[in-house]
Formats: sequence, C-alpha cells, structure tokens
Amino acid sequence: MSVRTRVARIRYHALGLWRTLRSPSRYYSLGFLTVAGFVAGVMFWGGFNTALEATNTEQFCTSCHEMRDNVFQELKSTIHYSNRSGVRATCPDCHVPHNWTDKIARKMQASKEVWGKIFGTINTREKFLDERLVLATHEWARLKANDSLECRNCHEFDSMDLTRQSPRAAQIHKLWLGSGQKTCIDCHKGIAHKLPDMTGVPQG
Repeated sequence: MSVRTRVARIRYHALGLWRTLRSPSRYYSLGFLTVAGFVAGVMFWGGFNTALEATNTEQFCTSCHEMRDNVFQELKSTIHYSNRSGVRATCPDCHVPHNWTDKIARKMQASKEVWGKIFGTINTREKFLDERLVLATHEWARLKANDSLECRNCHEFDSMDLTRQSPRAAQIHKLWLGSGQKTCIDCHKGIAHKLPDMTGVPQG
C-alpha cells in the first residue's frame, strides 16, 4: 500500500469520525447530552482528585515497607517530625509540590517507583543502602532545579528574622539565599534523613 493511499484512508476515517461527532443524537436532546456530559465530567474530576489526594498522604507514602522501615524511621527523630511548636512536615510536604500542575508532573515522575516496587529494587535494607546515594542525588537534583520549592512553602527568606539566627547562619543566609546564588538544598542535605556516603559529593 502506497503512502498516498494510507494518508487518504486515515483522512477518510478521521472525517467519518468528525461527522459522527457533529451529527445530532437520534435519541437524546442536546440539553440532556450537555447535562449528562457535565455530570460525567464532575464525577470523573472528583474521582481523579480524590485518588490524587489519597496518594498524597503520609499514610499512603509509608504503606510500603521500603519507605516505612527506612526513611520514615529516620524522619521520626528529626525536628520536622516532632518539635515544640507542633508543626509537622509529612512526606508530601517535602517531596510533592503544592502547585497542581507541578504536583501532576511529580506524580507522573514518581510512577517509576511502582516499577521499582514490582521488581524489588530496594526491597531489603541492604539494597536500599546500596542505592541510597543514587536516590538522594536524584532528589537533590530535583530540589535544586525547582529552587527548593517544597522547602520554600514553609521557609521563605523574606520572612526570616536573621537577628534570631546564629551569626554564622544569618551571614550565610543573607549572602547566598538572599542573593539567589544558592538554594536551600545546596546546604541543607540530610535534614530529615540520614546522609549516604558523601565521598565525592560537593558540600554546601
């Protein structure tokens, strides 16, 4: 079959589909179809968002033993989990953007973790430790690329009272964070989880 014949056939089928979509329904009114489409859209959107939010909780994140037995146990000993103010960061607060479009992109990226779960990439402590630097490097790169967006949802430079910080911290924040030359993750690696072997990794 020649290329021209194939193109003509595709065009014919596409036009047929378009005519079908444009033609009025034989059995239902336009008003009914509009309302039914609207209701179906609301149900789909509601179901989609419900599922999205269900996968955006700490309970969901720690439902697999790889996360529950490794990084979640480390988080429990940090100030992000328990502190005098009672403000607690959960897994999605640090690893999922709040903005909807960025959140969807992150969820699509994280779908690769399902593949890892199926094939047991880090299903033992030993495998997890072997892959730890790779996993951490990916997350550091992601935070570097988005200017530590998840950190800034809670920690904003313009809201910092530098007079209440140690002189060294205030100086570093003013010099690097205030000027935009560095971002949070450049210096604050390992604040919620233990660091991997950092040999060869540039320090902040």
